[in-house]
Parts: sequence; C-alpha cells; structure tokens
Amino acid sequence: MPSERALGVAVVGTGKMGADHVRRLRHRISGARVRAVVDIEAERAKTLADAIEGCAAYTEPAAAMAARDVDAVLIASPGPAHEAALLEALDRDLPVLCEKPLTPDAASALRVLDAEQKLGHRRVQVGFMRRYDAEYMKLKRLLGKGELGRTLMLHHRHRNPAMPEWFTEEMLINDSVVHEMDVTRWLLDQEITAVTVHKPASTSNAPAGMSDPQFVLFETESGALVDVEIFGHCGFGYQVQAEAVCERGIVRMDDEHGPRLTTADGRWGGRVTPDYLERFEDAYDREVQAWVDATRRGETTGPSVWDGYAAAAVCEAGVLSQREGRRVEVDLIERPAFYQ
Repeated sequence: MPSERALGVAVVGTGKMGADHVRRLRHRISGARVRAVVDIEAERAKTLADAIEGCAAYTEPAAAMAARDVDAVLIASPGPAHEAALLEALDRDLPVLCEKPLTPDAASALRVLDAEQKLGHRRVQVGFMRRYDAEYMKLKRLLGKGELGRTLMLHHRHRNPAMPEWFTEEMLINDSVVHEMDVTRWLLDQEITAVTVHKPASTSNAPAGMSDPQFVLFETESGALVDVEIFGHCGFGYQVQAEAVCERGIVRMDDEHGPRLTTADGRWGGRVTPDYLERFEDAYDREVQAWVDATRRGETTGPSVWDGYAAAAVCEAGVLSQREGRRVEVDLIERPAFYQ
C-alpha cells in the first residue's frame, strides 16, 4: 500500500557495497531510513548500527525482516547468500532491492522466480544499476527512437585497474561481464541466445591461473552481434564504454567525467575514475531513489527477477564457453506472462 512515512530499510550485508548503500540511504536518498543492518560479522554490523539513530544490528536476515520498523530490504551480501534472503523476504511479502547477481546460478534464480509468481505480484528489483546511468539512458533513448534503424552490432569495453586477490577467472564473467549481459538485453529489448569467449595473450599483471583480458561475443534473437572486452587488470583506472552500430548511424557512449585539459606543455587529457563506486555513483543514487519512491507508492519497478534469471542463464553459458573454448547456446525457459 502507498505510504506517507519514511521507508524503514534493512540492509543485508555491510561489506564495500552494503556500507556504501547505508551511506547513500542516510545522506543522499529521501523518504527512507536505515532501521537495520545485517552481517555475519556481528561486530562490524554493531559498529555500523551504533552510528545510526534508530538502527539495530543483526546477524540473520530473518531476524531483521521480522523487526516492526522494517518495511523493505536491500540485499548487498555475497551472491550465494541471496536466495535464502530473497525467499524469506518474499515469504513476508517485503519489497526487495537485490544487488546483482540475483542468485549465483539459473536453477536458484528459477526458484526465486517461482516464489514471486506464487506471491502473485512483483516484489523484487534487481540491482543492475547501469540502467540508471545518465549515459546509458541517453543511449537507450536514442536507440528506442528508431531513427538510426536496427542495431546491428554493439561494442562494449569494461576495464578495471585491478581485481581483488580472491577474484577468480569465472568471476570475470559472473561479476563483471554480467553487467554487459543485462545492458545488452535492455538496450536491444531482446534475449542473448549464445556466448563465445576468446582468450587473447594475457597481461603479465594477471594473477597465476587467470587469463586476462578476455573477448566475449554474444549473439541475440535478431542476429545482432555484441562484443565485450573485459580487462580485469588494465592498471590505469576504471573504464566503461559502449558503441552501437546501426543501419543509419553509429552512437557512442564514453565514460568521461570532469574536464578535459589541453596545456601549453603539450599535454592533453582528463581523469579516469578509479573504481565502479565513483564511476556509477549517480546511477546508484537514481536506482535506490527510484526503488524507494516506487515502494512507497506500493509498486515494484526496474529490472525484474526475470532479468536476474536471464543474466544467470547467460552467465552459465559464458563460463562454460570460457572453460571449454567453444560457442555455447543459452538455455532459457520461455518467459512467463507474469514478466511480460
């Protein structure tokens, strides 16, 4: 039901992403209050909660969701913990913003999809924040007008200065290229049907056992080809770029932020953002504000459980291609009418 009062939010997971969302809800988002934080590390949750008036710390998501002043849940815990928290929230009919991945694999995503359909209405928004980025939204509008004709190809570049020590080669697909999977489906309004992963010569900066960069090729329902350069250890900063090649023109989305300088001593250029939290800060703000506003209206908008499931299915195909060096078709169920 629509609500006049501020939305009481429980944030599940207080690592880098969860802590950033707590900061965002406290200082940048209107209409919401952080009423609970959840982390398996009790002391970390307590330290965070103690700094917020009216906020309690928990080690179990279910306990936080049962609190009287909690109206909605923001899940930012590691992917393997998402399914249990999502099913608990759906069982309580609580609105959820769930950071990607929805779940780590297609089978578990389908269980969440089934649970939401049994509930009878949408409750989950998946955190694909690029849909809320100003540059991607402009690209979406340009392609949607139809003036450029059909999109024939998309070129994506996704570069990180370095990855954490625990980051695996599979995570290049599941945690990084998953963003290009979702934004491709969104921009083109169609599903990805096959994935092929190629491995060029690897940088000396990559850890042992990881081939980096990689070149990922998507095929779509309409026959469009989409390539992704994923470079996890480029060394110089965080870059995300996209270019759409259409029948009657080309449109490019760069990632420039701040001024571009030309100086008397012959230097030219600007600044490259150091990480995703800075590059997409405005997108995260728009995403969370849109979730809060929709939830207070009694609605659920944005990327759906279907989008989370579809991304998981494409990820599975991508990891198999990465492992076996071959083209892999995406195994996707027929889209339910519930998500049309």
